[in-house]
Amino acid sequence: MHDSTGTLTILHEIDFSLAARQSAAIVGASGSGKSTLLSIIAGLDTPTTGTVRVAGVDIFAIDEDARAALRAQKVGFVFQSFQLLANLTALENVMLPLELQGRRDARVQATEMLGRVGLGERLRHYPKVLSGGEQQRVALARAFVVQPAVLLADEPTGSLDFATGEKVMELMFELNRETGTTLVLVTHDRGIAARCDRQLRIEAGRVDLGALAM
Repeated sequence: MHDSTGTLTILHEIDFSLAARQSAAIVGASGSGKSTLLSIIAGLDTPTTGTVRVAGVDIFAIDEDARAALRAQKVGFVFQSFQLLANLTALENVMLPLELQGRRDARVQATEMLGRVGLGERLRHYPKVLSGGEQQRVALARAFVVQPAVLLADEPTGSLDFATGEKVMELMFELNRETGTTLVLVTHDRGIAARCDRQLRIEAGRVDLGALAM
């Protein structure tokens, strides 16, 4: 990227791959490039050079419309701040990505997914009346309902208390196992990172190759 001082290199020569069903934690100090890497994997940020393949597709070899369509079909994203639409109920928030795909079974699938995350009785509640943990579970349901090939999570428990965060992460790993989705998450929590199949430690914009071998 560029700033007033010229070119600013955030990430350097990062090369790794993840198989279906694998889970990986991206860890490192603040400012090391963790969230930038996650955004590039999602195709939300464009690297100066390099290739990212999702389900075999080079996402930077296609145009933005095609990339957005690929994200809608293959990539789920869970934000620390939940990113729920305040004017939609829990059910409507989870239905939205399915409706964007033109799915006629959106209501049925969203209802089933909310039931799986323990919110079957909260379908018609708006985000403002849900607790932080409940909002995060709605966000998880929304991400998993399209059965993405890859789920990306940026500090998914960062704004939750310890007990609620533990429940959310247990649910995330459970859904990861059940759906076969590849899980990639940014976290500062060593306990969460240790539960992943691999840890990708970023230092000064580079991935620690020793961590990749885990």
